[in-house]
Amino acid sequence: MFATTLIALLALVVICIVVVGHSYLNKPPAWALVKYPVGVSNTSEPSGYAPPVGGTAASFPESYVNDFKSNSVPVGWDVFTGVPSGDPGAHFGRAHTIVTNGMLELNTFRTPDVYNDGWVTGGICQCGRSQLYGAYFVRSRITGSGPNEVELLWPASNQWPPEIDFNETGGAMGLTSATVHFGANNDIQQNHLRINLSQWHTFGVVWTKTTITYVVDGRPWGRIDIPKESPRVPMTLDLEQRTSCSVRAQCPKVPASLLVDWVVDYGPALGSKSP
Repeated sequence: MFATTLIALLALVVICIVVVGHSYLNKPPAWALVKYPVGVSNTSEPSGYAPPVGGTAASFPESYVNDFKSNSVPVGWDVFTGVPSGDPGAHFGRAHTIVTNGMLELNTFRTPDVYNDGWVTGGICQCGRSQLYGAYFVRSRITGSGPNEVELLWPASNQWPPEIDFNETGGAMGLTSATVHFGANNDIQQNHLRINLSQWHTFGVVWTKTTITYVVDGRPWGRIDIPKESPRVPMTLDLEQRTSCSVRAQCPKVPASLLVDWVVDYGPALGSKSP
């Protein structure tokens, strides 16, 4: 009788621990409840949202806005050309990065006179503007699978690693990943999110000296809170497509594009201390 009662009591304790633990584990942490910019509803914009104007993100003031209203690549941005480092099977072409119809377009298609009629892609960097910590938001979508589209932060010195990829398709239409590369041996920490990439979304990253927070449509979806993994060098925003047809990966069958409606940066105010 005593043994039976003891077993029943222990079972009840276990159940309570499981229930309480389950409840605790499913309570969103404070960082996941923070709201970030999505944009301002505007039917005249290609994506239906105009860029946010003014304000702050994670205590960083707005420092740069580009709505791609002209028909040329903005000042301060550089277009990628040639074979990218570490990816001999890929090729960037200047004609594959254009600004038109209120959007930045990176376009993957076959080019007869370049790269043996292989798939050539678009790429661009905000190389004229670097920041040490800040927040970046990109309103974008893709038109098809095949090339690997990436929105990322890259070291201004070109000394790699580190690297923060905050929207990387891997050639898919329904899944994105976010990856931080750190340390001399290129250690990585990676998160994944299922999402329809053919629709417009506002992808973002909030980068401080202790944390990296990944954001989509104003809501955090992933976070790195190990200080040693957060880059401590100035970084630039890069947007690019790549193919890996030579190894039968991330290889398109039809042309595909990464469309960008706008880009907004938030950075440390002059004379202020970074969060």
